[in-house]
Amino acid sequence: MNSTSEININVTLDPNKVPEKIEWKATDLNKGFEPVKGMLLSMWDPQTQNSLRIDLWTKEMSIEEMKLFFHQTLVTMADTFERSTGDVRLSEDMRDFCFYFAKRTNIISEEEK
Repeated sequence: MNSTSEININVTLDPNKVPEKIEWKATDLNKGFEPVKGMLLSMWDPQTQNSLRIDLWTKEMSIEEMKLFFHQTLVTMADTFERSTGDVRLSEDMRDFCFYFAKRTNIISEEEK
């Protein structure tokens, strides 16, 4: 039997249409809305063969938080790419870039470099 899960995202904007608050919930998690400072949502449109994206972050998200957010997202994308395609070599190349990104943004300490 198929089931359905619904994901809801609420974005509160200031008068200049800049996100002040972002919150989300999923029906299968049995929780109310949870606040977040940023989100990157990508979907694939098979008709246009193009990705559709929504990239939002609140005024309160710091640059350091954004660097961590991007680094974690890039690592997750490498893992997802490997699981979905089986291409270990290219996934490792992506992880190498993630390490470079972490060094360049000072996410990792000097000892780890």
